[in-house]
Amino acid sequence: MVYVFLANGFEELEATAPIDVLRRAGAEVLTVGVGSKQITSAHNMVYITDITAEEIKLTSEIEMMILPGGMPGTKNLENSPEVQAAIDYCAENDKRIAAICAAPSILGHKGLLAGRKATCFPGFEKDLTKAEVTGEPVVCDGQFITAKGAGAALRFALTLTEVLFGREKAMALASSMQYK
Repeated sequence: MVYVFLANGFEELEATAPIDVLRRAGAEVLTVGVGSKQITSAHNMVYITDITAEEIKLTSEIEMMILPGGMPGTKNLENSPEVQAAIDYCAENDKRIAAICAAPSILGHKGLLAGRKATCFPGFEKDLTKAEVTGEPVVCDGQFITAKGAGAALRFALTLTEVLFGREKAMALASSMQYK
């Protein structure tokens, strides 16, 4: 199970690229609305999520959680007790946590990126407390996958696919989608 958390003000491409690509790969992906099932994105698109954050089940079935960036989406994610509980559960149980754009700052504020390589949207580097900020589009370090922003969303999604299903599956998807 992959949970993609959506909060009002999230960046659309950073959420929809992973949702689409992971579902193409065969992952069970649920969108999770923070505060409601109806979420309005940073560019005023309205999304209806599969479940609300109150409905998630923190069990061994979780393979990964994904935090899209955007503003004020990132702040709304960080202020959610349910999102914080999911991060804590995943961190403590060696589940993968993926964050893109400003969202890696949430992990940085919790000290989870200390001593790890990470990346984020330019200007949020100071929030990645004690991380080695690489500036690369996508970075994997242990259970954490971080990405720079909307322009890296497809690469982020394919990296998540590789992490869950292997390089061959990710490369086949990339080819079928005409990704170079």
